[in-house]
Amino acid sequence: MDMVWKKATQFLGIVLLLAACSPIEKSKMGANEAGWHDRMEANVSVRIAIVGDNKTYDPRLKVGVGFSSVVNLSRKTILFDTGADGPTLLGNMAKMGIDPKEIDLVVLSHNHPDHVGGLPGFLERNAGVTLYLPGSSAKKSEERARGAGAKWVEVTGAREITENVFTTGILGKEINEQALVLKTSYGLVVMTGCAHPGLITILRRAKEIGRDEVYLLMGGFHLEGQSAASIESIIRRVKEFGVKKVAPCHCSGDLARGLFRQHYGEDFIDVGVGKIISL
Repeated sequence: MDMVWKKATQFLGIVLLLAACSPIEKSKMGANEAGWHDRMEANVSVRIAIVGDNKTYDPRLKVGVGFSSVVNLSRKTILFDTGADGPTLLGNMAKMGIDPKEIDLVVLSHNHPDHVGGLPGFLERNAGVTLYLPGSSAKKSEERARGAGAKWVEVTGAREITENVFTTGILGKEINEQALVLKTSYGLVVMTGCAHPGLITILRRAKEIGRDEVYLLMGGFHLEGQSAASIESIIRRVKEFGVKKVAPCHCSGDLARGLFRQHYGEDFIDVGVGKIISL
């Protein structure tokens, strides 16, 4: 009997040890569950909050025509695009518990109003940032930065902007646009504003820079209004690039979101304003 009890106790100890070592997948938790300030646990290297989008995820937040996200890393916090207007951006950030003064860097993907319109309002709350602006097309954003006393960098080529965070540099011929590339333990996270240069062009540059596989492709895919056949062709090429997970939003369009969902299944991430993704 003593031997049976001893073996049962040993088995229970092993079960408890395995349970304690099992990671919690924060990326599957909603915005309210994850808690923005409950961040950077041992198993979390990056947290991305969608604070501006055309589609809702958290009904408390305001939907707008633009796109904006906050990328929280262990040492820096980045605002990627600013949406169409300051009140929507700042109001959504407040409801998600994100203080504008926490932001260290601002990266603007391209100079369209639905991506830079919230910049003046943001700079009124935090001018102590460095802005990474998309080449010579962002003169108005430079003027706003200068007027607020903020620093700025005019981006042309690919470069590292902080540890494990890169810009693709300016891509595209008609519209100057840069994408954000994050190096994580899972692989690369590639974030697009509108993907005007094309998803494949962006993915190719991201892999050249990051020298790793793409774990997550997210942001505006600029596929609204495209035919199903055209979108299917792009999805096939995205999968050929080995992209593990996708999170289309903003200008991607309902048809594209539906087709990506069909092809990616459980690796499709449904996003909208208020969504938090943790890796």
